[in-house]
Amino acid sequence: MDLQLKDKVIIVTGGAKGIGAGISKILAAENAIPVIVGRNEQDNKNICKQIEAAGYKAFSVVAELSNPEDCEKAIKMITEKFDRIDGLVNNAGVNDGVGLEKGSYEKFMESLHKNVIHYYLMAHFALPHLIKTKGSIVNITSKTAETGQGNTSAYAAANGGRNALTREWAVELLKYGIRVNAVVVAECWTPAYEKWIVTLSNPEEKLKKITDKIPLENRMTTPEEIANMVAFLLSERSSHTTGQIIHVDGGYVHLDRALANA
Repeated sequence: MDLQLKDKVIIVTGGAKGIGAGISKILAAENAIPVIVGRNEQDNKNICKQIEAAGYKAFSVVAELSNPEDCEKAIKMITEKFDRIDGLVNNAGVNDGVGLEKGSYEKFMESLHKNVIHYYLMAHFALPHLIKTKGSIVNITSKTAETGQGNTSAYAAANGGRNALTREWAVELLKYGIRVNAVVVAECWTPAYEKWIVTLSNPEEKLKKITDKIPLENRMTTPEEIANMVAFLLSERSSHTTGQIIHVDGGYVHLDRALANA
């Protein structure tokens, strides 16, 4: 299916690694121009080189998204380069383990800036340009908002906020024809996930316990599967879809746990 994204300028925060990299690559393969926004210049350059080596276009901006001024500067740099923004994928964030019992006000607020404040700021600063192009917004969120995880109060709260903002923006931006949707991630195999699981005493056993609970094919979701849904939601092929919180998780969150033993 041609998603009709050719030459569309689409921002992907945290687009250099993991799920973000998957999104950047899929958008490029659809002939869009992914604009990777993230703090690590070398990581940004690396993903751009990979995309360009495959014959596609990409651009990057270095920004520390937990800094509000950097969010505004990033949008300014992008519009100076392209004079348009056709889509925004809010993806950057980190499950940083700021819990209730052993957390603190300072760590909680810092985590919100890492995980949800910049979702608002990037959308706020990009909005005048999205209005012009009748663009779309996709927020990447996590199952933790719905299932809980333990010892990650700030991240769970941030993801609850991401889901709520998705619905709120979808309502507010109806008058502009701007669609806003979210893709919820559960168990997705990324370098960060692999880095975490190898720290456990029995990583292979732990991984099997996790995948056994994923109803569809008992396997992890891939970044590409997340990215395919994101690209669809950004495209006019999903022209009457807005305010949706879509789980790409092999049924992990909603299907009967008894299926794990079926």
